[in-house]
Amino acid sequence: MELTKKLALIEEALDVEEGSLKPETPLDDVEEWDSIAMLSLIAMLDDEFGKTISGKELKALKTVADILACME
Repeated sequence: MELTKKLALIEEALDVEEGSLKPETPLDDVEEWDSIAMLSLIAMLDDEFGKTISGKELKALKTVADILACME
């Protein structure tokens, strides 16, 4: 899957404006990065990629690139 498609999935999960995220974007700078967004991210990773992520792994995410790495 190409980067733009993955970024679009993350933007949808985090409920942010399309095209607003880049791999280097710190998650602390994303106002919508909260517990609801984290649950949505968990669901998207499971649905789209068959991946599960632990709470510890979730807390370790610092940038959009970290989320992208979970999609591999």
